[in-house]
Amino acid sequence: MFQRVVPEAPVRPQGGGRRRHGDREVLAAIVFVETSGCTWQQLPSASFAPSGATAHRRFAEWSKARVWAKLHRLVLDELGSRGGLDWSRCTIDSVNMRALKKGELTGPNPVDRGKHGSKIHLITERTGLPLSVGISGANLHDSQALEPLVRGIPRIRSRCGPRRRRPAKLHGDKGYDYNHLRRWLRKRGIRHRIARKGIESSQRLGHRWTIERSMAWLAGCRRLHRRYERKAFHFLAFTSIACTLICYRKLTK
Repeated sequence: MFQRVVPEAPVRPQGGGRRRHGDREVLAAIVFVETSGCTWQQLPSASFAPSGATAHRRFAEWSKARVWAKLHRLVLDELGSRGGLDWSRCTIDSVNMRALKKGELTGPNPVDRGKHGSKIHLITERTGLPLSVGISGANLHDSQALEPLVRGIPRIRSRCGPRRRRPAKLHGDKGYDYNHLRRWLRKRGIRHRIARKGIESSQRLGHRWTIERSMAWLAGCRRLHRRYERKAFHFLAFTSIACTLICYRKLTK
């Protein structure tokens, strides 16, 4: 599956040079960095053929080519064709994390004494599998991420019928309690269940445990405990890899 999205290796017109490490070898090294949380320099040379510098260089190349987003979509397509996605109820939420080196798409975190941080925004289907993911500065209000995230859901294959990208219903907490968002969802034929400020608790929505479990799955990739990347598309790449791993585990069960 990975070979379908990875770009072809560049060819040296003059020939010569060192042998290029295989894509599978480099992918294994990148996944190790993602799951263990180690730095590129700490990549164990006894276990992986490519060095940390090589793995990081290939990671940057593939991130620029949007390989990780394409791979996530391929895994979702395979799940959808097997009937492994439940579109009856989707959930939207976000999680904050500290950005140790600041960088692009960071901002003062209002819940962490104004320290610089980023947010991961996520839409999951009923069982908690991530469908759409995005990042922003920690000072961006959750409501501003709803429309881009819903638009970012790819057209995913179904077991029968046409591809699908629209959930039947979307659940959200009080951070999304705005009438213009409700109208926007209704225009697209998406029913909503958003907690109202001062009226009802977000805990009564019946969705919190699902999205919180999804966030815990993301935290299982230790590279996402803190943001170390200055470049936003590198941090988004690590987030996409984590989402792909979550979906791939469901695919292989």
